[in-house]
Amino acid sequence: MKIAIAPTSFQRKAFVSSFLRVDLLWLQLSYFATLSVLGFIVLANLEPRNPLDRPKNFDLLFTSVSATTVSSMATVDMEVFSNTQLFILSILMLLGGEVFTSMLELQIQKFRLLEIKKTRYFDSNGCTDLENNSNSLKNNGIDLKHDSMKFLGSIVLIYFLTVHISSFLLVSLYISLVPSAKEVLSSKDLNITVFSTVTIISTFTNCGYLPTNENMMVFKKDLGLQLILIPLGLLGNTLYPVFLRILLSILRKVSDKEELEYVLRNHWELGYSHLLSGFRCRFLGLTCIGFIGIQFVVFVSMGWKSELMEGLNPLEKVIGSLFQVVNTRHTGESVFDLSLVTPAILVLFIMLMYLPPYTYFLPKEDKDNKCNEEQKEGLNGFLLVSPLTFLIIGIMLICIQEAENMHKDPLNFSVLSIVFEVISGYGNVGLSLGYSCKRQLQPDGNCKDASYGFVGRWNGISKLVLIVVMIFGRVKKFHKNGGKAWKLS
Repeated sequence: MKIAIAPTSFQRKAFVSSFLRVDLLWLQLSYFATLSVLGFIVLANLEPRNPLDRPKNFDLLFTSVSATTVSSMATVDMEVFSNTQLFILSILMLLGGEVFTSMLELQIQKFRLLEIKKTRYFDSNGCTDLENNSNSLKNNGIDLKHDSMKFLGSIVLIYFLTVHISSFLLVSLYISLVPSAKEVLSSKDLNITVFSTVTIISTFTNCGYLPTNENMMVFKKDLGLQLILIPLGLLGNTLYPVFLRILLSILRKVSDKEELEYVLRNHWELGYSHLLSGFRCRFLGLTCIGFIGIQFVVFVSMGWKSELMEGLNPLEKVIGSLFQVVNTRHTGESVFDLSLVTPAILVLFIMLMYLPPYTYFLPKEDKDNKCNEEQKEGLNGFLLVSPLTFLIIGIMLICIQEAENMHKDPLNFSVLSIVFEVISGYGNVGLSLGYSCKRQLQPDGNCKDASYGFVGRWNGISKLVLIVVMIFGRVKKFHKNGGKAWKLS
């Protein structure tokens, strides 16, 4: 028996040891790369809405990466995609969203914990009774931790499904009952079910892809739709830890499950980065509300009487401005033409797009950082370059590639426009200043305005640089300084 057990134990130890050494960073990079390639293959083999208006393969790859990293940077009009292609993009956004990938991370943590338990079981063969008792106590602790992870995974899944289903019903009902919104879809030959599915998945995952070329600008006067989508974007990213903590606290009042108590009291031991203490959640919520408030005041005060809000009544201006500033952090949906926004506001947007989603201000030193330290352990060999350094290099490379355009077309290819596009890609936001033929100093008779982003006018190498920026931005939480309050370097 001992001869048979020895190699099995050795092999299991080797497997567990090698698996535990694989950082979540590399697993996520492999996941996003595989998902992007598969998405591109499927999109390339499906017919677009108009067979004569088929996007180039490189643009399809760019779109697939953008959807997987929930960046929503666009190089083609969204209305060129067929309903089937839009459905594929929805799947890519769903699988690449932060909440879904966090559930996968939780499953990996559970698997690793289970393997550690099995390894201890095999190691206990031949031990004394005292050692066996010690291993038994350790395994009991692992059992509770494993069960708590399983319980947390179930709660996150319920949260995930409930938000999506309820939001889908609300958006579908709104479109069906409000003639103006229904007329927009009819004019664009868009199905209510397809539009609602893409919109709620895109908003919850903070991607920002919508089936309409104009994004939310065609729904500028549909205040009800905007009010449905505003909290949905916060539920899926910036305030996800806050709402998750609230849900767990409510459950504790109606249940005395041991796993629930463990989750709330030992959140740092579970390795789930989105599970924060009540103290940190409070300040995360206050910081988020503070950022929204500052943006709202600045945006309204500087844009109230501008061309940006022309034709809107006061209530439409207020709701539209609130929708825009909430989307600036990460969701990337736009109800206004950002090319009309003053440079001062654009600079503010750039700063807020750069900040990680869980940036928060603490009045005293944050001592509850065990979970963050565990996640970043072993990553110093990769994400050691500061984000600012990386972004400056990316901006310089793009400026070099687009030097001729910057000389011939300086109003469109300005440094501010390039910086805005790169920071938007890094923050996985998706906002863009776009491109306008009217701003050309040397008018080109063949120029046609398009609704896709500014990056759509770049050359292939510049687009490739932005692909790297989007992927780097998607895994920015693994940077050794990522997410620390107010640290921009």
